[in-house]
Amino acid sequence: MARCTICGKGPQFGHNVSHSKHRTNRRWLPNIQKAVVMVDGRPTRMMVCTSCLRTLSRKS
Repeated sequence: MARCTICGKGPQFGHNVSHSKHRTNRRWLPNIQKAVVMVDGRPTRMMVCTSCLRTLSRKS
């Protein structure tokens, strides 16, 4: 679901840690955006993370 089509970045897992050090599961979702990207000279709608989107905008 929350996965970048360019780099494959997906959810990362870890723990919420309370003051009493009780650990519960949580996950961090990447910042995925719908973007129109040029692929082989044609515009294509892709789900891209913001770090890949910045890299693509720097190249053009």
